[in-house]
Amino acid sequence: MSITDFLKTHYRHFNAATVVDATEAYRAHLGSGGRMLVTLAGAMSTAELGRSLAEMIRQDKVHAICCTGANLEEDVFNLVAHTHYRRIPSWRELTPKQEQELHDAHLNRVTDTCIPEEEAIRRIEREILEQWQDADSAGTPRFPHEFLYRLLRSGQLEASYDIDPKNSWLLAAAQRELPMFVPGWEDSTLGNIFAAHVISGDVKNVHTVRSGIEYMIELARWYEQTTKGLGPDDPGIGFFQIGGGIAGDFPICVVPMLHQDLQRPEVPLWGYFCQISDSTTSYGSYSGAVPNEKITWGKLGPNTPRFVIESDATIVAPLMFASLLGW
Repeated sequence: MSITDFLKTHYRHFNAATVVDATEAYRAHLGSGGRMLVTLAGAMSTAELGRSLAEMIRQDKVHAICCTGANLEEDVFNLVAHTHYRRIPSWRELTPKQEQELHDAHLNRVTDTCIPEEEAIRRIEREILEQWQDADSAGTPRFPHEFLYRLLRSGQLEASYDIDPKNSWLLAAAQRELPMFVPGWEDSTLGNIFAAHVISGDVKNVHTVRSGIEYMIELARWYEQTTKGLGPDDPGIGFFQIGGGIAGDFPICVVPMLHQDLQRPEVPLWGYFCQISDSTTSYGSYSGAVPNEKITWGKLGPNTPRFVIESDATIVAPLMFASLLGW
């Protein structure tokens, strides 16, 4: 039984049925010529979502990504240091003393998974610092993802690959030059490290790494170019949101910005919307707001296919991707 057959046989009601409906709508959106932006919040890279997302990118089922800085860097950390990670099945039962022991062993815990500082974080720091300094000296600022794209395409990490590279979604994205947007990158580990190198003087210009405002400008350009010439019945760009927070709120705002702030009403609304989230439904938060609220902000229309799957994205997203890939 294929994954699609399994879902259609067993996922028939409630959240399960929405998984099937949202997957079929995603498939129909692509089938009618639509494009899809995927947003990644949470710890999706450390959860190894790349095992399915990388193939989605290679098969042209994802056309742009907006992610947190943590997801951007943690896919590369996993690429070079996977066998040094430590899984803690009993993570709910850890005492403060045990947490301190992990800290002292330089193991940074993300739920049940510990990222090793030396083999992952410091390993990539040594490589990326050279890129930052070269760009700093040359006066050629780049976006955070562009530095990592260049690092991956250079081949200098290949000898350190610690997983099958086909399971790295960022490597797949770099190979396809996938449009990428990383708002709030300074909140990430490498963002903190960059700030430290600016403070210490190893990097002279803080603007060597381009900002979130510049990312919004690039997103607006990409959105307009991708939807240029589309008619009212064309599917446009869909929005597949994993989790919430800045990874989702940042890119979805580009449409009302184009409409209201730039007075470009011809730009189409998002053509599909799906959010996988375990956030409690609430109109007081972005992550917990139901999609209908987005109509009032000019992000979605009354007829936009829209879905909310209230579940764990580490369970749901691989199932949906597997179905879309025909597995």
